[in-house]
Amino acid sequence: MEFYRGDWPAGEVPEETTGFVGRRAELIRAGCALQETRLVTLTGVGGVGKTRLALRAAAGLRATFPDGVWLVELSPVPRTGRHDTELLALIVMEALRLADQTTRPATEVVAEWLADKRLLLLLDCCEHLTAPCADLVGDLLSAAPGLRILATSRQPLSARDERVMTVPPLPVPRPGRPQGGPGQEEDAVALFLQRAADAAPGLATDAAARAVVAEICVRLEGLPLAIELAAARLPELTLDQLRADLHSRFEVLAADPEAYGDGEPRHQALRTTIGWSHELCAPLERLLWARLSVFAGGCDREAAQAVCAGGPLSAEEVPRLLDGLVAKSLLQRRAHVTGTVRYAMLDTVREFGADWLAGLGEAGAIARRHRDHFLALARRADAEWVGPHQVAWCWRAVVDHANFRAALDHCLTEGEEQAALELGGALWFSWFACGYARAGRHYLDRALARWTDPGPARSRAVWACGVAAVAQGDAHTTARLGKEFRVCAEAAGSPAMLTAAAYLDGLGLLLHGQPAEAAAVFDATDYTRAHSSAYAGARLMVWATRGFVHVALGEFADAAAAADALRTECGRRGERWARAWATTSTGWRNAASADRRRPPCTPAPPWRARPCSTTASVPPQPPTCWPP
Repeated sequence: MEFYRGDWPAGEVPEETTGFVGRRAELIRAGCALQETRLVTLTGVGGVGKTRLALRAAAGLRATFPDGVWLVELSPVPRTGRHDTELLALIVMEALRLADQTTRPATEVVAEWLADKRLLLLLDCCEHLTAPCADLVGDLLSAAPGLRILATSRQPLSARDERVMTVPPLPVPRPGRPQGGPGQEEDAVALFLQRAADAAPGLATDAAARAVVAEICVRLEGLPLAIELAAARLPELTLDQLRADLHSRFEVLAADPEAYGDGEPRHQALRTTIGWSHELCAPLERLLWARLSVFAGGCDREAAQAVCAGGPLSAEEVPRLLDGLVAKSLLQRRAHVTGTVRYAMLDTVREFGADWLAGLGEAGAIARRHRDHFLALARRADAEWVGPHQVAWCWRAVVDHANFRAALDHCLTEGEEQAALELGGALWFSWFACGYARAGRHYLDRALARWTDPGPARSRAVWACGVAAVAQGDAHTTARLGKEFRVCAEAAGSPAMLTAAAYLDGLGLLLHGQPAEAAAVFDATDYTRAHSSAYAGARLMVWATRGFVHVALGEFADAAAAADALRTECGRRGERWARAWATTSTGWRNAASADRRRPPCTPAPPWRARPCSTTASVPPQPPTCWPP
């Protein structure tokens, strides 16, 4: 069940990959509502098609919004724990791809950027965040007169001036009314037939078959997700067998109304259909379904094998079972811009899997395996950052950002602060080089406050939090964390750590306008020598910044020499990020030496806070594969 790609251009809606059926009246209503009011919330039961309708409506309105239509997917946000408006604003900021490197509140940053824009913001799956969503949309709409917001939620946001539009199920045939021929059937029947044609191309569509399909759609209350799940069974069942199986299942429901759902008929219809789909899965497919629910924002095959294999489920069987769940429309296969394939679940299907996982007593164990997998991935990325796979690791950090967040949330929710320090510390490159400084501060500040025992994990996290503070131009925090890390480095006696300490100390001085003092700190370390793989990125950061300091002090020949030496070192290692800074330093030197009377007209140096003005760039070129 893959209805849009896992990547899409900035300011555009995701591309649909399956046909859209019906909803003409709802699309007109949604379009009119967004012309009349600035906040429209599509509500309805799970599986009724709120997201799909919102995406189609947004696509139809794209020309109305010169600054684009922006999708913010909120389903990866954990459904447990306390969520505040600032965290939600950070997620919106990331979805808008804003590159603000300051310590200003995320709400303020987003509101300021939106102030002169005419765009549509699509907040998808708000039901577990209604209170912070209501607060945030109020702030944003007040600040940005050209903003319109289209939200989807199982319940209203209860925000000021909200227009609530309930999304009904698709129309089903009325009892006793003859079925129309092709192109004249009710929307629910049309959807079933379209999906059935994909699942079982040779399916008969004569009048008798259409009558059976009509009965199935009536039984399923016209719910699109339930219809798609039922149609996906046709390679294994005939239409008559499908009808009989559903009839038996709903007979059980009639005898025990509490078996599925909360008593509301449409909730029961969907839960019953999902439960029926679950029973028709092979035992190992059910187990994989349950375990896959731990992922946030999807996963690739390797992650599914690493986290979900165990017991009766072997890693070798996972690819086959993934294909089986995709064929049954229980899992979405999404092609990513990197060329990789990722798998994800719709919220309702994922919730069922999570409930089943809890019933198996495996929820805690699988969450820890998820944590361990992404901790191992972060450690490997850290170790290989200074090398030929740097761009691929940057893309990996972006693609799995939601999973790294989920692992950190798990650690902080379950009292595993030391693991949070280890993961947050290993992800320093994501916070500093990949544009997620705010997220890094969000997690590392909390973890450091809770776990004060000294040790390698805390030392690494202190340094990672310090470089995130550098990216934000936070001079006070950089200096404070620099002092703490200096103590750790001197106690360890590690040359690599001392070089990393020099980076924080020097940047603390630079942020206070003291380049000469910073130069002395940098020169006290042998940053041109590789001491160990640990903190390998730090010495290149010192090297790059030393070149900028040469320019700031008017030492142009020294700046050229430092930049050339750094480019040579980076070229030898296949490193690109620090090499780019060396090239930038050369440009500064050329501009400054050409006219010593006037400061160069260049971007802010790497130690200056850079306020938001444009959207963030992604890594230069998608890798053809992940690092081997």
